[in-house]
Amino acid sequence: MSETATTLLQSKLLHATSIAVVYRGQEFILHQGELETGKANPPNDATLYEIGSVSKTFAGLLLANAVLDGKASLDDPIQKYLPAAYPNLQSQGQPVRLRHLITHTSNMPGMLPLQVNTVLKDFTAHATPAKLNAAYAGYGQRQFWQDLHTVSLNGPLGKDYAYSSAGTELVAHVLETIYGMPYEVLLTQLLAREAGMHDTRLSLAAKDSGRLAPGYHSDNPVITTPMPQLPWGAAGNLKSTMPDMAKYLRLQLSAHPAVAESHKPLVRFQDDFSIGYFWNIGTNRQLGTHYVHHGGVPRAQGYAYIVPQYQLGVYIITNQSGDATAGAMESALAPIFDTVASMESAQ
Repeated sequence: MSETATTLLQSKLLHATSIAVVYRGQEFILHQGELETGKANPPNDATLYEIGSVSKTFAGLLLANAVLDGKASLDDPIQKYLPAAYPNLQSQGQPVRLRHLITHTSNMPGMLPLQVNTVLKDFTAHATPAKLNAAYAGYGQRQFWQDLHTVSLNGPLGKDYAYSSAGTELVAHVLETIYGMPYEVLLTQLLAREAGMHDTRLSLAAKDSGRLAPGYHSDNPVITTPMPQLPWGAAGNLKSTMPDMAKYLRLQLSAHPAVAESHKPLVRFQDDFSIGYFWNIGTNRQLGTHYVHHGGVPRAQGYAYIVPQYQLGVYIITNQSGDATAGAMESALAPIFDTVASMESAQ
């Protein structure tokens, strides 16, 4: 872990990282670097990080739980759960179904409002965080429902991978409709009950705002603003600490029925790439079948890896977000995976 952190922090622009590892029941957490350049303020176990799209795997877990509860079927048309008629949410005579949303095969746009997709095309531009803030200022569920009427779907459903945060937001609404309570309440109750997680949330109380990790966007040396609030937040608004993320890794490595359901491969895109309930499922010689999700907001990026054959879970995050950040993290993780693989082969 120390080698991974040291390697990562040699990368240009990166100066803080936190890593959680769960390996065969043992838990390890490491923090290194400084959250603010020159401040000598390393992250710690109380630091709240924005985990970005890793949030989607939590929505997947909740939906898997609803399926096991018999409250939903993956073949349900989403129209069953919507507050009004959306005849546009079909293609080639087929309705968008829950399975299409959780496998990113619905052909839904990446984000709503639609102009956000244009903003994100130039992600590293210094103006991007401010443009995101402007797009989401006052943008709530009412505006989302209006914009959903303008969506046009093309091509067969259930076939082509097209990443959609808008689709994830719809899943949160479906869950609210099924259970009759707000998504955040559903989520925090499940995490507390099943994993003992009490420090993971969508919205921050004023008393916790000082714990939120400051972060940097692209090569801008000035601290940038947090990710704006999405209509439901399921697509990328979760904040969590490393001890809580270690508990999440434990849960994902457990025999919990909803975890097993959420890990089922639902669509295969390539021999070594499938998708479950939002989890990307990879296969390679070193790790076997494993589950991965990247998360990024304009001031943080992280990765979650679940490797069942080694009973290994890894979560790594850094408080900077640029084009090269994800690749730097992936490369830096090699010492952890190499070490575990060699330990396992020696047994």
